[in-house]
Amino acid sequence: MRRFLILVKRGMTSLKGAVVIAVGIAVVTIGLAITTTTATSDATASPLIDLLTVDGAIDPIVGQYVSRGLDQAAHDGASLVLLELNTPGGLDSAMRQITGQMLTSPVPIVVYVTPNGARAGSAGVFLMMAADVAAMAPGTNVGAAHPVGSSGNLQGDERDKVTNDAAAYIRMLATTRHHNADWAEQAVRQSVALTADEAKQQGVIDLIASSRADLLNQLQGRSVSRGGQAIPLQTKDAVISPIAMTLAEQLLHAIDDPNVAYLLLTIGSWALLAELFHPGSVVPGVVGLLCLALALTALQSLPLNGTGLALIVVALGLFVVDLKAPSHGVLTVAGLVTFVVGSLMLFSPVPLYTPDQLTLEVSPVLVGGIGIVLVAFFAFAMRRALTARRQPALAIGAPRPGALGVATTSLAPSGTVRVQGESWSATTSGETILAGDPVLVVARKGVHLIVRGSPKGG
Repeated sequence: MRRFLILVKRGMTSLKGAVVIAVGIAVVTIGLAITTTTATSDATASPLIDLLTVDGAIDPIVGQYVSRGLDQAAHDGASLVLLELNTPGGLDSAMRQITGQMLTSPVPIVVYVTPNGARAGSAGVFLMMAADVAAMAPGTNVGAAHPVGSSGNLQGDERDKVTNDAAAYIRMLATTRHHNADWAEQAVRQSVALTADEAKQQGVIDLIASSRADLLNQLQGRSVSRGGQAIPLQTKDAVISPIAMTLAEQLLHAIDDPNVAYLLLTIGSWALLAELFHPGSVVPGVVGLLCLALALTALQSLPLNGTGLALIVVALGLFVVDLKAPSHGVLTVAGLVTFVVGSLMLFSPVPLYTPDQLTLEVSPVLVGGIGIVLVAFFAFAMRRALTARRQPALAIGAPRPGALGVATTSLAPSGTVRVQGESWSATTSGETILAGDPVLVVARKGVHLIVRGSPKGG
């Protein structure tokens, strides 16, 4: 019996060991299966392509947007950044911000001029030359990258200096990314331009693609150079992840225009002055603060000239002083001249890359129109407001001549009348008016009315 118990005990021990071994084998097997599945999943995961879209002038807000997009692509581990481009050109500073970020980006970048009829004008040429792969849709064009000033063509030594600097910069970009550097320099110095077919023939671009899908098919397996190493592009079954402008960037991009910023600045100043002369109106104050906040935000991204802004403030001050101490219009005229000069000087000249009339100055037509409106406003509306404020408090709201009322006492010739729901002391011109008879207000002297009898009911 004792020997039987010993055998049973040994059997239980063996069973426990077998269970432990079986559980261990199961855990290892499951772990290997999970690891294999994960590795297989990683190996077959679709490549990620971050999509940026630039449609319009290249300004500081666009520069901020593209820089943010490139940073996000690097953080997301994207295999490629696709920048779809349609621009007439833009600011030199914004262009250099974007191209500088493109040169240092660890993620390959493809610039694609699309849709049909789009262009990469002026500053857009620099972006194309900074791309690892430059592509265009049929019916698009590229070129004419000669620098101009924000208020017209550059002259003399300044023109030569800016042109030589731009030519050297675009040649560096084209050489770095293996594009046609000679043509790129001609685009700056001679404002030459090419169609998509011509650009492909001359080695300015790498591909012509009819659509985004066509472009991705052509990019599959193509290699780009990064740090001296060839990196094959994987675009088959890629996941396209659009990176859009934020709401704040869209708003700033919409108001990031000299004329819009100037208009907001003028309306805001005007509305605040109206609130000061009509305390408690609320609406002018709210509108003024909102417009000024938007204007100051827009001015931060524009080449503001402090002298021009100061002259506009002085002009508004002259208008107000003329209302307080009338000078027969002398200060108003001086304010108008100061306002016009300050408006035209509001933005400093800066280099631009654009073949169009894309300028960083306030339209003279807009300046003239606002100047006329301001003069009319300060000469009439504000003067009337100040005149009303100088009236005695008790006289405000008093009955005007022609108002009808009724005698509450007999007037022979003095007594009281009721006009517009209020009692007033009144005097007749010599006639006697009985209580209850209708009266007509002839004149007012302070808080005393001059009345006469009226055949009409009061």
